[in-house]
Amino acid sequence: MNRYIFLLMVLAGSFALTGCNGDAQKSAPLIGKSTAVPESDLLSASVLNQFGRVSDPQVSPNGEKVVYGISYISVEQNKSNRELFVVNTDGSNNRQITHTSENESNARWLDNNHILFLSKGKLWVMRADGTGKKQINGTERSISAFSLSPTGDNILFISSIPWGTKPTDLDPSLDKATGRIIDDLMYRHWDCFVEEIPRSFVASFDGTRLSNEIDLLEGQPYELPTLPFGGIDELSWSPDGKSIAYSCRKLTGVEYALSTNTDIYLYNLETGSEENLSQGMMGYDTTPLFSPCGEYLVWNSMERGGYEADKNRLMLYSFRDGSIKDLTANFRYNVNNATWMPNSRGLYFTSCAEGVTHVFVLDLATEKIGQITNDLFDCGSLQVTGGSSEGEQLIGTYVSLSMPTELVSIDPVTGAYTQLTRENSHLLDHLTMGRVEERWITTTDHKKMLTWVVYPPHFDPEQKYPVVLFCTGGPQSALSQSWSYRWCHQLIAANGYIVLLPNRRGTTAFGQEWTEQISGDYPGQNMQDYLSAVDHIKQEPFVNGNKIGAVGASYGGYSIFQLAGYHKERFAAFIAHAGIFNQEHMYMTTEELWFPHWDNGGAPWDKNPVATRHYALSSHKQVQNWDRPILITHGELDYRVPVDQAMAAFNAAKLNGVPAQLLLFPDENHWILKPQNNMLWNRVFFDFLDKYLK
Repeated sequence: MNRYIFLLMVLAGSFALTGCNGDAQKSAPLIGKSTAVPESDLLSASVLNQFGRVSDPQVSPNGEKVVYGISYISVEQNKSNRELFVVNTDGSNNRQITHTSENESNARWLDNNHILFLSKGKLWVMRADGTGKKQINGTERSISAFSLSPTGDNILFISSIPWGTKPTDLDPSLDKATGRIIDDLMYRHWDCFVEEIPRSFVASFDGTRLSNEIDLLEGQPYELPTLPFGGIDELSWSPDGKSIAYSCRKLTGVEYALSTNTDIYLYNLETGSEENLSQGMMGYDTTPLFSPCGEYLVWNSMERGGYEADKNRLMLYSFRDGSIKDLTANFRYNVNNATWMPNSRGLYFTSCAEGVTHVFVLDLATEKIGQITNDLFDCGSLQVTGGSSEGEQLIGTYVSLSMPTELVSIDPVTGAYTQLTRENSHLLDHLTMGRVEERWITTTDHKKMLTWVVYPPHFDPEQKYPVVLFCTGGPQSALSQSWSYRWCHQLIAANGYIVLLPNRRGTTAFGQEWTEQISGDYPGQNMQDYLSAVDHIKQEPFVNGNKIGAVGASYGGYSIFQLAGYHKERFAAFIAHAGIFNQEHMYMTTEELWFPHWDNGGAPWDKNPVATRHYALSSHKQVQNWDRPILITHGELDYRVPVDQAMAAFNAAKLNGVPAQLLLFPDENHWILKPQNNMLWNRVFFDFLDKYLK
């Protein structure tokens, strides 16, 4: 659950919303930057939806410009629109280069003066000033992502192909039949049934047209990239444009459902042959990246198969001798966003270390790792400017608990940064954000746990405040300096609550031992960690100890159902979104079975002590102890944690006389994404909190 569900939570500031109204009337107003001034200095859900969401920075070949996207939200139209912008790498001359309702995405530089991008599933080219827009023809396929070869004569792109048996395959006259014919596992992913799968194609490109399409997996029954969230970063061009490295899980059915074993393959464009470079490495092997010199390939790798929260290592493959080396064997944190120095002498990467995502540098000759940034914000989406190490800068994103994503330039020597964009300054300048405090709380087993505390704006220590404990998801994720549009901690604080954010056992920024403790112990130590945080904050004179609530989603929702059963009067109310209620049923209805199989210790019918204890302490067996009001919310298109978990929890609460409310969304998945649904969710959320905590 971690890799897919909440990795996206840490990156929530960069997603582009898509609604069911993509074909809205052309007369609808263009969705762009809001010019409204907040009526109050307190953040509200309506103001939150006015923020522009910055994402996907891409540096030009000469290192002088950055193209990026901003998504704007319209609650009235119930959808979003993404536009493209270009800014110089010194922060000057920031300009918008598209003004349409077509959601331009995946912008990549063709050369220093032209940009390739996607719109409505088609590939387009335009000048860097937005003029001269032309469609690239030659394929009838709908393209979801692409990558230009270093030589400029080929394009790699992702498109879906039909999959599975349809009623018309059995009988052409059954063209109105809606039944699905299923004969193996992994028949659905995330929020859709597998009626098509993504495939990667390479096509010749002459600047105006695509031709000679080749399916990299022609004749093979696999996805490329891996569902549900694999993207173009799962494939990498060699510098000479003759080879493609890609990540793929070449398994089907039961094996697929129980395994995380993706491998790195090398595809030769001239011969059509491929080689498995990570043969025998049983966990996730993802995001391959060629060195500029072409001598090396790096990728992220997890050691153990079936465990999606293993340490994310950085592996180095040498084309000279075929050796593979773990470059981060002595580094205790996970590696992400690796990018090569132009001279191939080292790499930059990001890692969440002690609750903050910093930028690090790795020297290839010495294998020494140094930390570059040390500020209280998360960094991501790293790119390097320039063709040499002299004068190069890092371009990336930064975000904090108090500010949505913006673009920055970072000095790789000093760590000093320059903010390149100020997309939301017209709103932030009018808002008062709550103070964020770092606390290290002693747990019941005498360890120190990082806990963020977000105070209400205009906090007065002479007053008494209600507290909201936020239970994070994953379970293997981190509460870092991130900004979320779905669980915005500053929004909760702006409504008059102290927000408590403990990095309990299972979070990923404090070494692998801290992360792994939670596996096989869902009802155990991490729950005590939450209670330790609550007991700590209750000692403050400005806390109303009788008005403490707990909220959370996914594993956080599971945490709510668990805490409701044995909180010993610590909480006054609970809110659970997309939570696991009945672990026995969850095991048999979720799609990616490796997750519960590893973390639960096996199947419900397994008799080992870990599995037996885990299922015996499932939340649905403790409902008789529930004694506080609970709000339960869920999306009906959620196949990771199916919606019957919410309905069962609500029914059980009502049958046990517990005040309960159920909020279901027929058109949402694990997240509540559509603008009006998001507004409704926030309205119900705060109405419930205010009723029982104020």
